[in-house]
Amino acid sequence: MTLTQRRLSYGAIALLVAAGALFHRLSAARDDAAAAAGTRAPAAVLQVDVITLRPEPLSERLTTSGTIRADEEVEIVSEISGKVVAIDFREGHLVRDGALLVKIDDTELVAERDRAAYRVSLAERAEARQRRLLDEGLVSDQEYDFALNELNVLRAEQKLAEAQLIKTSIQAPFGGVIGLRNVSLGSYLTPAVMIATLQRVNPVKLDFSLPEKYAGQVQVGDSIQFRTKGDTRAHAGTVIAIEPRVDRDTRSLTLRASSPNPDGALVPGAFADVEIEVSSAKDALAVPARAVIPELGGKKLFVAENGQAQVRRVETGLRTAELLQVTSGVEAGEQVIVSAIQQLRPGLAVEVIEATQ
Repeated sequence: MTLTQRRLSYGAIALLVAAGALFHRLSAARDDAAAAAGTRAPAAVLQVDVITLRPEPLSERLTTSGTIRADEEVEIVSEISGKVVAIDFREGHLVRDGALLVKIDDTELVAERDRAAYRVSLAERAEARQRRLLDEGLVSDQEYDFALNELNVLRAEQKLAEAQLIKTSIQAPFGGVIGLRNVSLGSYLTPAVMIATLQRVNPVKLDFSLPEKYAGQVQVGDSIQFRTKGDTRAHAGTVIAIEPRVDRDTRSLTLRASSPNPDGALVPGAFADVEIEVSSAKDALAVPARAVIPELGGKKLFVAENGQAQVRRVETGLRTAELLQVTSGVEAGEQVIVSAIQQLRPGLAVEVIEATQ
């Protein structure tokens, strides 16, 4: 670079420095004039959404999964072996309590019963003769006791034959819906063969589990709501029993509810989404969960007070999907800031806009 070029560069730099200094003096003079006239531009104000705290009912509801079960369910089997001679039910249909379902061939058992009855008749006559002879002193007590014991044994055999005969008629132990049958006419039935299942499906039971921390917050009589796959309706139920211990493997508590099922829409074995209220407060101060800021050693939120954001250290209680109960640190009537949370700092000027939860 030549001497002339260096002189030109130095001159340009000096000119820029002088221009900057002049601009600074003019700006300062303008600000001083504005201040003197009371027209200095105000600091920026942050617009925020707020909610006004009002006591209102709040409940904490927990969602879990469950399984629908029949109110009563049994596998229909035979207590004796024999050939099926009659089937008196239709698969998948209702049967009444005590209805005959299956009849097993009873020919041999009828004969055994009749033989036992004849033998009892003979033994009764023999016992009566021995009693008369005993009264007349013609036989010993031992001879009479033998006749009496023989009669008692034969009577027991008669009752056994009658009991076996009753088992050839398989009846419904309760009213309900009977399932698909696994036997046919002429089949040889044994106690190992399941004939069908029988289920009472109105009402139905619903088994579900909750984490152990809620063990003391639910009780018999509590209401639940649940939905099944493919059914948009919400069904209602009532807790009827609680397992008295926590499962050691899952650390959960099992509950059982009952729900009416007049139209049979709830099918045993189906999966259900269950919702239950585990705690509630009548006059809770609730804020959107996003308004509460966790920090080391506690939680805080901001309130709008006299046009400024102020910090409140708070404690919380019940929680729902969107709301959080504040149990201390704020009072009813205060305006809690629910927007621009990350931009807030104590003393910041704010302009409030009332929002809805």
